Amino acid sequence: MRLHELSPAKGARKSRKRVGRGVASGQGKTAGKGSKGQKARSGGKVRPGFEGGQMPLHRRLPKSGFTNIFKKKIATVNIRDLVASEPGKTAKFESGSVVDEAALVRVGLIKGRSDGVKLLGQGEITYPLNVKLALVSKSAREKIEAAGGTVAGNQQ
Repeated sequence: MRLHELSPAKGARKSRKRVGRGVASGQGKTAGKGSKGQKARSGGKVRPGFEGGQMPLHRRLPKSGFTNIFKKKIATVNIRDLVASEPGKTAKFESGSVVDEAALVRVGLIKGRSDGVKLLGQGEITYPLNVKLALVSKSAREKIEAAGGTVAGNQQ
């Protein structure tokens, strides 16, 4: 097979509908728009949500709730995510390594944007780590310090 012998699969390419080219074209006279009315006119369309003058659904339903625009999005990481939880599984952080926000992004534990990171205490740790995060739970702090590690950050 050569380059000039290639062609698209049967039915993959469809010819453009040529409207307004006379009655014999199959799309003549009204050009597939039916008879009269707003949608038959040039530039004639209705805005999203318009229901022909009837009160639209988005206005019939009651408003409820409140969205706090100042809300902080805090990413959470557990101790079990930092260490090897199962035998034979490699740890994300080796003994004595520094755990900060940049390191968590680098190993893939944090994705997307967040306003901060909080370390939670689920899981066990057997070797020391140097944690430098803004938010650390009380149980996580106790477990890391019991393993011989250090924690620099606020307790919450």
